[in-house]
Amino acid sequence: MSRPWWQGGGVAVAGDAVWWTVRCVLEHGGGSFEERVTLWRARDEAAAVVAAREDAELYAGMMSARVLDVAQAYPVIDDDLGVGSEVFSLMRESDLDAEAYVARFFVTGGERPADGELFGDDRFS
Repeated sequence: MSRPWWQGGGVAVAGDAVWWTVRCVLEHGGGSFEERVTLWRARDEAAAVVAAREDAELYAGMMSARVLDVAQAYPVIDDDLGVGSEVFSLMRESDLDAEAYVARFFVTGGERPADGELFGDDRFS
């Protein structure tokens, strides 16, 4: 079975295409949300988002999840991807101090790594 074009099969991407990462958010139910960042080769941001959303819909179907109406694209400047390549960056303005910012947006106590275990602030102590 061939892969869809957005997963490297089918139609070739134009020569002026660049790498993009796109972050999509899925709701798994029961208060669980997943931020999923995927890598795409596309000619512009809109094409990358379309590919990522289509992929997210397929993934959500397999996971019994729902894709939320948010997709953030980031152009990968380094065409020669490798160790240390920046693949996503998001700048956010905030009046919070550093500790409060991290607690609010990153270490809330409800995160789950790949093994599914919950962890909180004490993992960095």
